[in-house]
Amino acid sequence: MPKDSVIGAISSERARKHVEVICKTIPHRAAGAENGKRMAEYSRDALLADGIADATIFDLPAVVSFPEPAGFKVTATGEDIPANTLGHSTETGPEGITGELVYVGSGAFEDYEGLDVTGKIILTELSYAPGRHEKQRIAALKGAIGAVMMNWGGPENPAVPMGSVKPNWGSPTPEGMRDEMPTIPCIGIARVDGLRLKAEGEKAPVEIWMRPVVENGWRPVQITVGEVAAPETSPEAEDFVLIGGHQDSWPGEAATDNAAGNACMLELARVMNENRDQLRRGVVCGFWTAHETGTMAGSAWYADHEWARLRDHAVAYLQIDQPACVGTDTLWAAGSNAELKTFHESVAAEHLEGRGQLWHRAAKHGDSSFFGLGIPAFAGNGSFTEDELKATALATLGWWHHSTENTLDKLDWDWMQTHLEIYAAWVWELCTAPVLPFTFTPVAGQVSERLEELSAPGKLIGLDAAEAAAARFAEAAAAFDARAKAAAEAFDGSDAAEAMAKRINTCMKRLSRILVPLQSTSVGKYGHDTYGYTPQGSMIPILYDLPELATLEEGEDFWMLRTKLVRNRNKVIDGLDEATTLIADTLEMIGD
Repeated sequence: MPKDSVIGAISSERARKHVEVICKTIPHRAAGAENGKRMAEYSRDALLADGIADATIFDLPAVVSFPEPAGFKVTATGEDIPANTLGHSTETGPEGITGELVYVGSGAFEDYEGLDVTGKIILTELSYAPGRHEKQRIAALKGAIGAVMMNWGGPENPAVPMGSVKPNWGSPTPEGMRDEMPTIPCIGIARVDGLRLKAEGEKAPVEIWMRPVVENGWRPVQITVGEVAAPETSPEAEDFVLIGGHQDSWPGEAATDNAAGNACMLELARVMNENRDQLRRGVVCGFWTAHETGTMAGSAWYADHEWARLRDHAVAYLQIDQPACVGTDTLWAAGSNAELKTFHESVAAEHLEGRGQLWHRAAKHGDSSFFGLGIPAFAGNGSFTEDELKATALATLGWWHHSTENTLDKLDWDWMQTHLEIYAAWVWELCTAPVLPFTFTPVAGQVSERLEELSAPGKLIGLDAAEAAAARFAEAAAAFDARAKAAAEAFDGSDAAEAMAKRINTCMKRLSRILVPLQSTSVGKYGHDTYGYTPQGSMIPILYDLPELATLEEGEDFWMLRTKLVRNRNKVIDGLDEATTLIADTLEMIGD
């Protein structure tokens, strides 16, 4: 069977050789630096060596950052504490800044309740929800003059973290440069030092001095794109699956982040190219850059500059970042947009050999620069157990993440083989299935569930009209899923079956273009939410502020927010009705 031969051909040993070469010969693959360019050339040359002739390096401008070790000390004792400047931190000059250190938990809005940090320096956990970029933005909004982020890991973890705090996604527009860049100095410290300062601060105020050292600015950076085209005779030869992962990194080997992901992409490209004569759709592999120090500038550039082709022909986006971390063999952390959920989980289950799966709705993180376009995304990485996460302050990517401790020994190569087999199975199915394996009933369920959660405050804006639109869409989605399933099962390769399959697939792509932005973005189709933006973490983020509306008294603030939310309700209704009409038109076109 073709699928079995593809799975059998995938090799973690071949991937391992790539990882070893990358880590040992191209450490610190910084965007805008010589090693960043060398990494782009390595990706291109590896693709060419495996017979993938369409492999190109694109040069593009991006705002990137080159942070250095920071100055950090306790003013009362003069004790120096090791620290790293976080990328895109603002500068202070040699004098630095001094202020009281105030612990604010994870640094989310709710963590500031009862605290006044005006003129002070916050100490926050590095763990996600929110990400570093959003922690910085919130701290500045709350009046803090600086931010210190202590690493995750066990309480004795001495690793000093690196990272970026640039909220602006991609290369900034004039408005983005004005409104979405960091506004306060930010540094990272080891967990062992952060916990000690937190404990001291609980007894008496602790004053600290900090001085970030960083160079921020525009630099030329490089992405590599390799393409495996389907045969020209294929009924859907122009369509493709997009596979992406960043090839830039912080200092050190950066084995898991993301040499391992790049090696997986090279191996997938090799195997798909060897079997390209059987592809119905092609594969495009994007080795992005300026992920670490430019906040997804490479993938955002590609989305902007390949917009029309991506809009019309990309069927899905597989993001590969930090696969097979050592110690993550208990659960499979599988995230996707809801239309891919059934496919995503069922294919993975065939290869997990009894390991569990933990599905979650895909959110805009990593190089997910394609939500505005409406390309459904999916990913799959190993996950630590709940107990392990509790013991390491939610170190979902390993205590070594974004530190020089991210070395080759942090990869599990038996587990990598499983990852690669699952990736290959996903990509093969998406590249060969006559009818795409998408289902929209799960989308309808998530939309309806979210609108039901908001129904009480929703009375203030007439949200019941959106709930009615969601009900209509749910009925249409069920009918469409059933028809698509029947067409897939009955497909016999005839002209009539081909015509029906292509119409169904076109409808699926167009449905995603409508529904993914609605479910996943605040700013809308053509822009990008800032990284980690709090509303974006919820389903239908344009309605995120509804609960706040219910807390306001009649007056100016209430009236302005209600106006905004009524308009956003209208966007939801229009999107759902457009999707419902598209389904109705398609079902009428293909008939019984």
